[in-house]
Amino acid sequence: MLLHRLRDYSERLDLTPQMYDWMPVKWLIDLDNNGRFLGFVSTADGTEGKNKRGKRMLAPHIPPKAAGVRARLLAENAEYVLGVPRDPKKKAKVSQRHKVFIEQIRLCADNTKEPALKAVLRFLERLDLAKLRIPGDLTGADNLTFRVAGILPVDLPSVRKYWADNARVDVPEEKMECLVCGEVRVPERRLAFTIKRIPGGQTSGMALISANVPAFESYGLEESLIAPICQECGERFSKAANALIEGEDTHLTIGRLAYIFWCKEETDFSVASLLRRPQPDEVRGLIASARTGKRGAMSLDPSPFYGTAFSASGGRVAVRDWLETTIGEAKENLARWFRLQQIIGEWGASDAPALPIQGYLRAEPRRWVEGLAESLVPEVSDRRDIQQVSPNVPKVLLRGALKGGPLPTWLLGLAVTRNRAEQKITRARAALIKMVLLSQNHDFTQEDPMVDLDSNNRNPAYLCGRLLAVLETIQRAAIPKLGATITDRFFGTASSAPATVFGRLIRGGQPHLGKLRKESPGAYAALQKRLEEVMEHLPIFPKTLTLQEQGLFGLGYYHQRAADRAAAIAHKQASEAGTTTSAD
Repeated sequence: MLLHRLRDYSERLDLTPQMYDWMPVKWLIDLDNNGRFLGFVSTADGTEGKNKRGKRMLAPHIPPKAAGVRARLLAENAEYVLGVPRDPKKKAKVSQRHKVFIEQIRLCADNTKEPALKAVLRFLERLDLAKLRIPGDLTGADNLTFRVAGILPVDLPSVRKYWADNARVDVPEEKMECLVCGEVRVPERRLAFTIKRIPGGQTSGMALISANVPAFESYGLEESLIAPICQECGERFSKAANALIEGEDTHLTIGRLAYIFWCKEETDFSVASLLRRPQPDEVRGLIASARTGKRGAMSLDPSPFYGTAFSASGGRVAVRDWLETTIGEAKENLARWFRLQQIIGEWGASDAPALPIQGYLRAEPRRWVEGLAESLVPEVSDRRDIQQVSPNVPKVLLRGALKGGPLPTWLLGLAVTRNRAEQKITRARAALIKMVLLSQNHDFTQEDPMVDLDSNNRNPAYLCGRLLAVLETIQRAAIPKLGATITDRFFGTASSAPATVFGRLIRGGQPHLGKLRKESPGAYAALQKRLEEVMEHLPIFPKTLTLQEQGLFGLGYYHQRAADRAAAIAHKQASEAGTTTSAD
């Protein structure tokens, strides 16, 4: 199914010519019609990065090979084109590569009768490196091609046709039914084009279909013949997958996972950009349309929508996930996804922006926005390494965003474990806990009670979380320059076995309240009232908390802390404006 959908998508693309691909070419060898050397022309623009490798040009592509020396036609690195070795010890091998390169051009010239190719041959046959004025910055790794009287032979239609017909070697004699198009054709022994830019994979690309050891072989079929694919289908779906991975609006790379998205028909709907950096206006419009049923952002579009996840597995591409839905359903599920994760900001902001799956650096104000997936791995030097995230985490998050349904409870376990390890809870983890708990309700349509502090929630675990936050606020108010708080020391125990620690914490808070009663009566009255409001509905402390209850504990703590911070900010602003009263 995946290969069929990619093959169909390729029909909408402006694909490169058959057996051609993009390649950085740094130097043009200028020749006249008689093959006389005119000079080297650099295509590099002098900037740093990939542009130093030269201009991207269409060049012949060579299929993967098991052994032997093969060369691209007319466009290769300096070892093949000029016989310039990168390593002097490999001079004999480079000489062989140079001969193979020349022979490839000779065969093409004999077949096409192109004058430009004959000019290139005359140059190569008369080549004398001692007399050739080679630029000082030309290395054996640089790619070169030829320009004859202003024409690039590599672009000639006859040359392209020749390469399409002759690029492949080791072609099976027996025809087989192609699994994609269903026609009986000569199959690919090895798929000519690989999938590139998979995190942690080979830079040259990896095969989507391959059996390189006997354990993967079937019925005596080896390599890509285990799943027979004709040349045209193999090239088309491979180029389609690479185009989607290159597109900014059609892919997401999260840790070791590359997710690609596409629709059967042209659309301006971009899941990748919405999940990569959710924009507040876009998210609000999506949620509002889902609630009101208005057409527009939430039009019930029946157009098919597809997504798949790739990761590297040795020298092959592993398909981690495949989903098929419609644009309308994807939008509805995304609206639900953003509603599930709505939660108050750490400093009490009621309009805190939606969270991405993978974090990013926000420009204004400049700060790191933590993503849902990376919040589950350790923090080192104020940053989390997304590469440590298991591929299963972004996979289930993306599936939940696009297909709906409940998120697995093992995500809750990862979040709770990370809270205990760090003795704190971040906004991203609080949102993730909330999402797992609420997503178990398949008909999640009612107003969300977990966005901010819920004073009507009588769950003992939630109240214990609130109580820890209140006791921490009391401690900070009494000792403004405090280093480690009770949360830094007791969060893990309080969130799993409240009865073992809260009695001691409450007794320890009494001296702080006594100090506040003498030095800051207003703060004392407010915090004492807050403490009584929480403990009024908490007659006993639970001995232990289940996984779900530990999640509620974290939410209770997070909500109360955010509410306390918001109250402190409001009080400060009121004091500066001169509108506070003794009651405040």
